[in-house]
Amino acid sequence: MGDAPGGGTGTGTGSAGTDTTGSGVRGARNSPRDPGGPSRRRLLHTGAALAAGAASAPLLAGCASSEAGSVGPDGRITVEMWHGQADTGRKAIQSLVDDFNRRQSRIRVDAGGGGVVADAMLQKVTAALAAGSYPDIALIFGADLARVARSPRVVDLTDTLRDTPYWPRLWGSVREAVTLNGKVRAAPAVLDTLCVVYNRKLFRQAGVPYPKPGWTWDDFIRTARLLTDPGRGTFGTSWPGTGDEDTVWRLWPLVWDLGGEVIAPDGHSIGFKDVGERALTTLARLAADRSVYVDPKPGSEQMHQVFIGGRMGMMATGPWELPDIVAGKVDYDVVAPPTYSGRPCTISGPDTWTVFDNGPARSRAAVEFLRWLGDPAQDVRWAVNGGSLPLSTATARRPEWRGYEGRTTGLPVFTTALSTARVRPVHPAYPQISQAVGEAVVAVLLGRSSPAEALRTCAEKADAALLIPR
Repeated sequence: MGDAPGGGTGTGTGSAGTDTTGSGVRGARNSPRDPGGPSRRRLLHTGAALAAGAASAPLLAGCASSEAGSVGPDGRITVEMWHGQADTGRKAIQSLVDDFNRRQSRIRVDAGGGGVVADAMLQKVTAALAAGSYPDIALIFGADLARVARSPRVVDLTDTLRDTPYWPRLWGSVREAVTLNGKVRAAPAVLDTLCVVYNRKLFRQAGVPYPKPGWTWDDFIRTARLLTDPGRGTFGTSWPGTGDEDTVWRLWPLVWDLGGEVIAPDGHSIGFKDVGERALTTLARLAADRSVYVDPKPGSEQMHQVFIGGRMGMMATGPWELPDIVAGKVDYDVVAPPTYSGRPCTISGPDTWTVFDNGPARSRAAVEFLRWLGDPAQDVRWAVNGGSLPLSTATARRPEWRGYEGRTTGLPVFTTALSTARVRPVHPAYPQISQAVGEAVVAVLLGRSSPAEALRTCAEKADAALLIPR
């Protein structure tokens, strides 16, 4: 995809590595070079930018869809589902839907998908709400949930999910990601965590010890410098450089580890003014060493190609990348992210199944299906075949998942990280905060601004967004 990356800070030319398509390993839903849709990482992490672009769309417009026709001639209630999946993910969700439809005769789920991939779902749902013709279930990125939940058509799931055995089994980060103002506004759909994948061969060639859990950001910077070899065209590490959510979400674990928050407790300003400069300084040190490949194109495709091509030592990424790494025959392993404190700290990016009100019968049927889908017996099938980590601790303990982990190098590291992972706040101003932070990160990585200057500019824009009544 695009020009092959090479030397410098992500703007040169050269071989991009092997063009492979992963399969058989979790995360292969949309591998980076599948022609059928965008990459998995784009599906998970571009939602906030899309929300910012759709800020003027009238989510609150439209009237409630009629319940007429909800019950078909056969007596079954039809539930329309827009899942936005392609390729492996589509096959996985359709298999589960077919199983649900066979098991009972009261509800029929129509998993037509919505006619768009997941990163275009926000615009489609926004238009559907405005027109008053919308599905019963749609995949909504976690970063977009606060905006979508402004619509009165979004069903409150507090009573139907939180007070059931289903709820306490979910990871804490998952529960947080679907909760807004104390109410459950969606069911969890897709889950991941961010860890560091590293190339063992490059470490051996450079004579650098493999990273171990508990390592620090100073260790990471030093290791990246030692792995960088301009003569061979190898980089120590990478960072997306487009300023989108893929750029931004990687910074939050640094902020949290330093004691900051995305939004201050009072809700009127950002919560990282005291620590943001230090977090950005970490990126500035990598840039000064010229050890970081700054990917100039959306989707992080080039930096992943550089890694798979054997010219990058370390890459912060999620389990969705494992199929291509395996297919590229990279001698790799996975380690927890570095920290300042030595305490585990990473980020998870849950996406949601959001339910829309097409009348009480269809809403109840939609919730019944989602509760069935989230049960560990079904969730493990979705995790293995559809590209998600287990949504609950109960799923993670199932023998099917443990066996799958045992066959996939590094996968247990991603699962273990779920126990301490945090999530971005469910807040309607998050897209604007993300945009300001993305600009700051890119300015620092490209040497256009000092960390202090970048943070001041970011704070002005983000604080202004938080003062807007919503």
